[in-house]
Amino acid sequence: MIRYPIVPNNITVHLGAPDEAARNITIPYTEYLANVASSELYPTWPRNALVANIYAINSFALNRIYNEWYRSKGYNFDITSNPSFDQTYTLNRATYEIINDIVGDIFNNYVVKKDQIQPYFTRYCDGRITKCEGLSQWGSVSLSNQGKSPLDILKYYYGDDISIKYDAPVGDTLMGYPGFDIGLGNAGNPVLAIQRDLRRIRQNYPAIPAITSTLGVYDKETFDAVKKFQEIFSLPETGVVDKATWYRIKYIYTSVKKLSDLYSEGLSVDEATFLYDDELNYGDTGIQVEFVHYFLDALAFLDDDIPRLQTNSIYSNNTITMVKAFQEKYGLPVTGVFTYSDWIVLKNAYDNILKSFPSEYQDYVDELYPDYFLTRGTTGKDVLRLQNFLLIICKRDNSIPGVRVNGVFDELTEKSIKKLQSDYNFDVNGIVGPLLWSKIVELSKG
Repeated sequence: MIRYPIVPNNITVHLGAPDEAARNITIPYTEYLANVASSELYPTWPRNALVANIYAINSFALNRIYNEWYRSKGYNFDITSNPSFDQTYTLNRATYEIINDIVGDIFNNYVVKKDQIQPYFTRYCDGRITKCEGLSQWGSVSLSNQGKSPLDILKYYYGDDISIKYDAPVGDTLMGYPGFDIGLGNAGNPVLAIQRDLRRIRQNYPAIPAITSTLGVYDKETFDAVKKFQEIFSLPETGVVDKATWYRIKYIYTSVKKLSDLYSEGLSVDEATFLYDDELNYGDTGIQVEFVHYFLDALAFLDDDIPRLQTNSIYSNNTITMVKAFQEKYGLPVTGVFTYSDWIVLKNAYDNILKSFPSEYQDYVDELYPDYFLTRGTTGKDVLRLQNFLLIICKRDNSIPGVRVNGVFDELTEKSIKKLQSDYNFDVNGIVGPLLWSKIVELSKG
């Protein structure tokens, strides 16, 4: 899944310089664009000049939002109203009709450079009082009077390798930080983003250990890389990505790639492609689907309102039936499509099962998957449960290396896991997910 930029419904503007004591306002994004354009441009200018300038205003703002330029620095806004830092926003000003019309036509079109996907940092200045690298607002008027199109004007200032991304999606942009700390055993697109960013940062800071996994699972390599990053940038050395670490990684990544610069290294399609979809539907396959099946089956085992149907790693008609029953049970939109919101509810429901498993089923409580990946470096009671199962299997099968039941997912535990994965046609990665956990439980019972 490619994470293309989303044009936001709203933008939060700080009414002053970044560190100035001023209030923030959240306003519709199109209202913001019309205000800035009306504050910086003259409605009597040729239309092509106005269009070119509004493209530049829009791309500049979207670059700030997409790269979380201010939020990655610890601020709680997207952009300032100060033209020394950003663009001129004038509180409560009237806007011009021609500018309103142009904004309505092109607000979800923006400038891109080469094969990059992020909105280009379209730096500009008025061209008379201030001059800069980038677009000259008054110069664009002269070019328009020469018959240049809006794209011609933009290419004149930003190079022939720019183009316009048309009809970008519009919606609520989710902040990059997922809202919870990320550590060993977590999986998903946030982990992939951390791993991608640290790989690039490592080119400038080679002391950061390499991350080789591409599964989006927070493994020991990722833990070590995060901990070294925290050491380098004077953060608490926990190996866990909290909000402060997340945004520091984001800020350093944006800086080393110069994503908010005219001469940006840029973000390619490959770098913006993530393994996990935001929603799952009929025919989807993979580890996300396996997760949903496992947790739905656990709920169905204890709840007659959710049918317990046969599933595998494919999102089938049986999956849709179970998902719909789950959605109805928990007051969610009954669509049969499994979304991120559904996942949060399902995970909470499963966590409640782990905390209050019915007394009549206590003999089975140790068999329940702990709801996160177990990988090298993981510690605690869930690793103890895993090692106890492995110990039983090792006593029956001398080809399994063996384990020390110590609650630490160490090298010996990893070797045993990899041998089982090899024997039973799992990917040999040393990581225990729900299907492998189920297989280990099954094998321990003989």
